[in-house]
Amino acid sequence: MAFTGFPVAALDFYDDLEMDNTKSFWDKHKAVYDEGVKAPMTALLAELEPEFGSGKIFRPYRDVRFAKDKTPYKTHQGGYVAVAPATGYYVELSARGVRVGGGFYDASTARLGTIRDAIADDGPGRRLRTVVNRLQKDGWEIGGERLKTTPRGYDADHPRIDLLRHKSLTAGRSYGFDGLIHTPELAERVRQDWRALKPLVSWVETHAGDT
Repeated sequence: MAFTGFPVAALDFYDDLEMDNTKSFWDKHKAVYDEGVKAPMTALLAELEPEFGSGKIFRPYRDVRFAKDKTPYKTHQGGYVAVAPATGYYVELSARGVRVGGGFYDASTARLGTIRDAIADDGPGRRLRTVVNRLQKDGWEIGGERLKTTPRGYDADHPRIDLLRHKSLTAGRSYGFDGLIHTPELAERVRQDWRALKPLVSWVETHAGDT
């Protein structure tokens, strides 16, 4: 199946799901999810696979075992290409349109320590600063979980203390409701944006180790 864009019905589906997140709604509208969300997301990742690698789409079901919120379904559909543990490229569809991103989304204690050591080192640390600054200048939103305090073992006045506080580090941007998301040209836009994110993803892949 060739990627032809996400239909308007897909956004409407998530808009309605936010209002009625129940099994009865899901069962009644599952065909819309299968045809308007899952199928085009699968096709989009297939088009990007030759350059970025095999991707996966996340399950639509929430893990509610330990959650206070017991609504059973996610109100977005994510597609992901992993290049290292919890590190890679991301695309998402929701009632708010399409969003893309990349970076590292989680890290074990050992892996986070390796990342922070690389950030603290002037060589790789300065390269990461250049990458992040360039992305911000180009309109990317730098995100990720951050410590409010100084991580243990580092000086509060370190020149890259803002980066050292990150427990995850991502860059993302939203296409919103741009008409592009309903067309085949969306695949090329995602491709170009993932290329722009490659320096960030590659930096993590190189300096984070495989733990």
